[in-house]
Amino acid sequence: MEEKLVQRLESAVARLEALSVGFAPGPGGSPESGGDAAAALDPSIVAFEDMMAQFLGRVSSAAEKIGGQVLDVTKVLQEAFSVQKKLLIKVKQTQKPDMAGLAEFLKPLNEVITKAIAMTEGRRSDFFNHFKATADSLTALAWIAYTGKDCGMSMPIAHVEESWQMAEFYNNKILVGYKNKDPNHVEWAKSLKELYIPGLRDYVKSHYPLGPVWSSTGKTIVPAQSKAPKPSVPAPPAPPPTSLFSSESPQPSSSRPKEGMAAVFQEIGSGKPVTAGLRKVTDDMKTKNRADRTGVVGTNEKGRVSSPSFSKAGPPKLELQVGRKWVVENQIGRKNLVIDDCDAKQSVYIFGCKDSVLQIQGKVNNITVDKCTKMGVVFTDVVAACEIVNCNGVEVQCQGSAPTISIDNTAGCQLYLSKDSLEASITTAKSSEINVLVPNAGPDSDWGEHALPQQFVHAYKDGHFVTTPVSHSGG
Repeated sequence: MEEKLVQRLESAVARLEALSVGFAPGPGGSPESGGDAAAALDPSIVAFEDMMAQFLGRVSSAAEKIGGQVLDVTKVLQEAFSVQKKLLIKVKQTQKPDMAGLAEFLKPLNEVITKAIAMTEGRRSDFFNHFKATADSLTALAWIAYTGKDCGMSMPIAHVEESWQMAEFYNNKILVGYKNKDPNHVEWAKSLKELYIPGLRDYVKSHYPLGPVWSSTGKTIVPAQSKAPKPSVPAPPAPPPTSLFSSESPQPSSSRPKEGMAAVFQEIGSGKPVTAGLRKVTDDMKTKNRADRTGVVGTNEKGRVSSPSFSKAGPPKLELQVGRKWVVENQIGRKNLVIDDCDAKQSVYIFGCKDSVLQIQGKVNNITVDKCTKMGVVFTDVVAACEIVNCNGVEVQCQGSAPTISIDNTAGCQLYLSKDSLEASITTAKSSEINVLVPNAGPDSDWGEHALPQQFVHAYKDGHFVTTPVSHSGG
């Protein structure tokens, strides 16, 4: 406790010294330096520093104990939050920019997030889950790009929460994988979650619930001159993917020009937006809007001929078919599949997918996972049931509610339940290695792992058979 007080006092002294230096005349002094120092004393900036010291400090402390690649990715995390602080200071000195100016404003943040995404690419590391949890979570910092209800993104508080939901799938895998192995990794994962929930979320809620407040008299942002092709010349195709985990480059969903935040993110840097990596289901992917073909996703696009998503069993599909049924078929090595345009009358059928991750953002009627291997499915709410059939090594996470979950003829299934889905009825048949993970009560919010029995004893008593699960004892 005393150390924290000393750190805060030292931080306050440093800010006062910076303020005095900023206003002191001297050779080479910049008139903006005083403004930076004054903005650094703003209560919202001080609160952000305190949030970093409290929550980011815990992540950094755990990373120091682990070292190696986990420490490397944590340094990128620290860099991203430092950039966010600089942008918050810049907001107070800058007039609200247009879309091109906002893209220029976000470039430093985009560069750091791109650096984190790059760590998930190439040869898969033993700490891939740490890399992916960090990279996915950093999209939460894009809340600062919110400019109003028509900007194309969720409000700041909701954006932070939604971004963490994307990262939580990989963060949970760290918690489970290191639960009985290394408490430092468990501490790292727990503190990473608390950095965003409640850390960043509560900070945004207290200071910027409606987005950043720009200066009315500050300087304007002038975007860097870009050598854009003439309107009559089509843009060159995107370069071929270099990794299994980020094989999709953002593509226009139709001939209509991008609007709102989609246009901002399309302008940033080299073309990779702050939210790069997620493959959204766009209107042109839906069968009802496609007159030229039956729903083959991306197989005719230049630069993707050698993509690992093509399966010998058939072309990859991700489409809404007639009859309100989403079909996800033959997706190989796709870690960023997303369905976010769904409703409670639609069903989702996932077939023949391997080494992929699908997020279903919204309530649907039914979900079926059939003949999939090493497949991850994250869904929010299901009205009827989630069915897992003929699968091998799958992971399914329910973030909302699900009345019924059935597992049939499946070898290896990790099922994550939320607090709202603990009353779900789970039915298993002809299946093995079924583990259900539930959140424990208490401040630590750790996961409790429960193995469902796969062997039973049947005894004939009083005119009928009595069936009980086999209990194992000993080492």
